Amino acid sequence: MHAEKLISGLVAELEDGGLRGSFLVRELCSGHEIGIEPDLAFPVASLIKVPLATTTVDRIHRGELDGSRRLEVQPGRVTTPGPTGLTRFQHPAQVAVDDLLYLSMAISDNVAADALFELTPPTAVTRAMREWGLNGITARHRIGDLADTPAERLEPDQAHLAHSLAIGAGTAGRGHEIAQLDVTRANSGSARSFVDLLHALWTPSNIDRDVAARVRELMGSNLLRQRLAPDFSSDASTWSSKTGTLLNLRHEVGVVEHSDGRCFAIAALTESRVPAATQPEAEILMARVARTLRDHLRR
Repeated sequence: MHAEKLISGLVAELEDGGLRGSFLVRELCSGHEIGIEPDLAFPVASLIKVPLATTTVDRIHRGELDGSRRLEVQPGRVTTPGPTGLTRFQHPAQVAVDDLLYLSMAISDNVAADALFELTPPTAVTRAMREWGLNGITARHRIGDLADTPAERLEPDQAHLAHSLAIGAGTAGRGHEIAQLDVTRANSGSARSFVDLLHALWTPSNIDRDVAARVRELMGSNLLRQRLAPDFSSDASTWSSKTGTLLNLRHEVGVVEHSDGRCFAIAALTESRVPAATQPEAEILMARVARTLRDHLRR
């Protein structure tokens, strides 16, 4: 099947499922790629933890930070279901920087990530990305800012109202009345920019090899595997990734390494038009689209 016909069919499937997405799949050895609106910018939610981890590990490698240094972190005091780790702690805890990295990446712990942002603020993360030649990802705020949306001000049984606002309050230029969904005010990036980052981590040049190896290890520890992992994990492949979720946004970026030596970087950034917090069908659809694109390159 020609790529144009394949893509138009997948766009129609996404439309039928209430999704719009920015997808890109790239074979890392050859550089061949295929995508759907790969340069469309999105607020990236917890995907920003990958640039944060990369910058933090680089600073440890340079001797600017001590990975064994213990920080006192305050509990998140979260009462709604969902968040894990330090975010749900009831009392202050002392946690080493290396362990904060693990918590941030393995279970997407927001309190751990913001403790790291205290050491390396968003402007420093963006600056590091630019120094590595990665121009499409911008960090503007800490993760805690994501917990101040209409969803947190409504009762759980009114979540659909927050999602309706998220769906309806955007502009054609990717602006939004909700700051965290406005690409000019939120942490932002595109499928291409995250595939570029993954490419730099799996075939390092500007990023130090030891730094890249540590970030790959952290991404391999990701325990949130309900989204793309079912379509890319097997006895003959390894899937290393990071998810991001906020209101009607569902994202995942990662690399699948096959036993035959072929590796594919994959980014799937989506927004839903369905006003519901739980949408397993959307997760299945975005995984099927990503896998179909990978299969086209793998032939």
